[in-house]
Amino acid sequence: MRKVVLYIAASLDGYIASSDGSVDWLPPILPESDYGYADFLASVDATLMGRITYEQILTFGEWSYPELVNYVFTSNPPAEAAHSSVRFVTAEAVEFVGQLRQQEGGTIWLIGGSKLAAPLLAAALVDELMLFVVPRLLGEGIPLWEAPKSAQPIKLLRNHAWPNGMILLHYQLTNIE
Repeated sequence: MRKVVLYIAASLDGYIASSDGSVDWLPPILPESDYGYADFLASVDATLMGRITYEQILTFGEWSYPELVNYVFTSNPPAEAAHSSVRFVTAEAVEFVGQLRQQEGGTIWLIGGSKLAAPLLAAALVDELMLFVVPRLLGEGIPLWEAPKSAQPIKLLRNHAWPNGMILLHYQLTNIE
């Protein structure tokens, strides 16, 4: 069975984007480290994202993930995708992702945002969380979490801190023993 990993950065006060949706507050990539991004991306063959996240990625210029199958969840898909690798999904996310996990393939990257992540987390369809805590307080913005419906046990797999204050917290969310 394929695993779903929520790989995401958030400010110390729990925001994934500024109020206007921008992520220009994220620190630059360090010359000596990409925070493990290349290794993670090498394991991924599909992404999951909401329409707002998709539109944010479009502002970065050339489509970021042309080699992956990119599922964009939306109730109102645009007439045309930005790239041939993009598939718009109007189906209910929990059922769709449950079926996708049963197919052959690599890791499925849940890029965001919280409106998509919340029901997948509640349905125990997210296997791991790789949370990069950015040493910055935004004060307001788009929150990482919607209120959880119930408590969920998690297990710390590893953590790592970089000299610039960025911290990775890597958790297992499902099948906790």
